[in-house]
Amino acid sequence: MKKLYLFLTVFISLFLLTSCGESQQQTNTGGVFIGGTQGVIATFEPFSVKVDNIYTIFDTEDFPINVILKNKGEEVVTPGKVILRLLGPAKEDFQNIPQWQVLNKEEISKISEFNPDGGEEVVSFTSTPAKYTALVTGFTDLTWNLEYMYDYKTYAIMNDVCFKGDFTDPKVCEVKGDKTFAVSGAPITVTKMSQDTAGKGVIVLKIDISNAGKGQSTFVGKEFDERFSQVSYSVDEAVKWECKSGGRENEARLVDGKAQIICRLKTPVPESDVFTKSLRLTLGYKYKELIQEKLRIKESAE
Repeated sequence: MKKLYLFLTVFISLFLLTSCGESQQQTNTGGVFIGGTQGVIATFEPFSVKVDNIYTIFDTEDFPINVILKNKGEEVVTPGKVILRLLGPAKEDFQNIPQWQVLNKEEISKISEFNPDGGEEVVSFTSTPAKYTALVTGFTDLTWNLEYMYDYKTYAIMNDVCFKGDFTDPKVCEVKGDKTFAVSGAPITVTKMSQDTAGKGVIVLKIDISNAGKGQSTFVGKEFDERFSQVSYSVDEAVKWECKSGGRENEARLVDGKAQIICRLKTPVPESDVFTKSLRLTLGYKYKELIQEKLRIKESAE
């Protein structure tokens, strides 16, 4: 009986410790945002039925080209902000595809507590179904490539930044160390936030960011550089901070998908001050991804 009581005591203690740990983790990363590492997800609507796991039609049949856009992150996508471009087969081999580049026409809502799946829009390249006009002998396999890009933002909040003029004072908060934070759902994300010092009363914040998606980012309104991703950034009360990443102000270059932003307080904290305050970071960028889908066109029997 004593062994059973001891076992139950240990089991309950472990359960309580695990529960507390999970609750703390949720407090650190959730609440303000739902989180996640997705933005706008594009998929082709079915061209037809699948045969041997490939959409298949006869050369006498036509087919639609529709794309489903789903917003799985926490930034609202406004009309005209998603550019979709077909990089598929030769244009001259088709009829009824008036445009090979289109825009979204509707607002696509973000994920939220009341809309966990996010918003959705179906964008069409064909008002009338498309038709393959080239000669088919046996069958022809086509690969449709869709490149799509959209403007997006990531928001992060560093909790309890420690403002303290006397770093030796143990009261209220710690000046050095990792900080808890919350980050919104998006393909460019924040992986770590920490605080350090750079002289008497001078606070330094270190923010690690990464590309958690499969695509690439660049500055809004700028062309993509295939060598690396880029983002712009800003912080609340920017006049009080000097923020740089790799020596560049207000912009970061992600090498191997990662970058660090370092923000230095311009004016030292007075020696008598001791308080905590949250800091909000905004990352802005255009994000580009590529998806593919196959369509098999079979020669029809005469």
